[in-house]
Amino acid sequence: MRYSRDMRGYGETTPDPQWPGGARIAVQIVMNYEEGGENSIEHGDAASEAFLSEIIGCQPWPGQRHWNMESIYDYGARSGFWRLHRLLKDIPITVYGVATALERAPEQVSAMQAAGWEIATHGLKWIDYRDVPREIEADHIAQAVELHRRVTGERPYGFYQGRTSMNTVELGCEEGGFAYLADTIADELPYWHVHQGRPQLMVPYTMDANDMRFSSGQGFGTGVEFFDYLRDSFDVLYEEGAAGAPKMMSIGLHCRLAGRPGRAMAIKRFLEHARAHEGVWFATRLDIARHWAETHPYQPRPRPSQMERDAFVTKFGGIYEHSPWIAERVWDAEMGAIHDSAAGLAGRMAQIFRAASNEERLGVLIAHPDLAGKLAEAKQLTAESTSEQSSAGLDALTDAEKAEFTRLNDAYTAKHGFPFIIAVRDYDKPGIQRAMQARVDNDTLTERSEAEKQVMRIAELRLKDVLK
Repeated sequence: MRYSRDMRGYGETTPDPQWPGGARIAVQIVMNYEEGGENSIEHGDAASEAFLSEIIGCQPWPGQRHWNMESIYDYGARSGFWRLHRLLKDIPITVYGVATALERAPEQVSAMQAAGWEIATHGLKWIDYRDVPREIEADHIAQAVELHRRVTGERPYGFYQGRTSMNTVELGCEEGGFAYLADTIADELPYWHVHQGRPQLMVPYTMDANDMRFSSGQGFGTGVEFFDYLRDSFDVLYEEGAAGAPKMMSIGLHCRLAGRPGRAMAIKRFLEHARAHEGVWFATRLDIARHWAETHPYQPRPRPSQMERDAFVTKFGGIYEHSPWIAERVWDAEMGAIHDSAAGLAGRMAQIFRAASNEERLGVLIAHPDLAGKLAEAKQLTAESTSEQSSAGLDALTDAEKAEFTRLNDAYTAKHGFPFIIAVRDYDKPGIQRAMQARVDNDTLTERSEAEKQVMRIAELRLKDVLK
């Protein structure tokens, strides 16, 4: 079974984004412009809006308009937008513009363009797409792009649906004209997503450094809380950037929420805080996307989870010595992006090995050759074993060393019923010999456990060679 989600990402060490000017952090502010694109009977919808407003716990009114809800959205267009515009007009930001909202906001659009802001599309309407059929959502995306072009004079190069379906990202990829998609909260750096063999850049958004939490029960209560959260987020990311791991800080604002006076002060204070630091790059999402695509262009990489079964078993069947059944069971189980790294695939193979029967695990041990034994002399080892034994100098023993290894091998096998197994790349030749001398006297139960640990360690090292 293929698992669709990527739970690994960049792993422990993130790539250096090489932000312009050697910046330690990229600060990306989004203004969501949704006013006039929300659910409303007047807009042809079945019910009134009930999302992201001052009315906590509000429910849609089927078949009816909601005066208070509409006037809250009106505030965002009439007042909140202009307050945020005054604060942000000298900074490169991105507007997520709902196409039908932009159509109803010619003065605001003109101000956005005069400020040099990027205007990305926020879809055709500010509605929930979770139950919308795929073909209808695709048509809405196409309509949004065309309406956006008519209103702004240029098609959008970024896309954020927001209230997504499971089809949204696929449809965004298939549209074909977006430099980036933003319907992901999965990272603090851009990353490449592949759909139907075509790479699509994703520039992640945020739900935490976002004023939407003023409209939720567990969110921000005051502008001070919002500022504290933004400041602390900035400080952590700035410190990481100074230590060599720069990231992107994304901030989400809404005209009807952050545009209120008591909340706008949080934005003002945050800007003062960020500007007081050197090495801060304020950028649009399109700036970031274009920089990333140039600095970190898409590079195809081995994806074991995407391989056909026969190809997978051929490539990884020898990771456990003469035991392709482990690779077969790995492929037959759930596989996803977390298994596309050496550590991830080693972990899954070890899991399969541990779950095997006692006889199967013993068979894996018995399949291993003696160290510097007859198979090595006859050059009948697997390529992996040949390389490993050679790396420890076991292919260049003196006669005395060879005799001692033979004696220890014979004694160990006679006592325990399986060959002495050790991850030779973790040791030098004297260290291997000392380990043999120490372990030959252990009880078989102890040695069985140790041998199995060594088998899994050998597999891990082999996978690091294959999946660099």
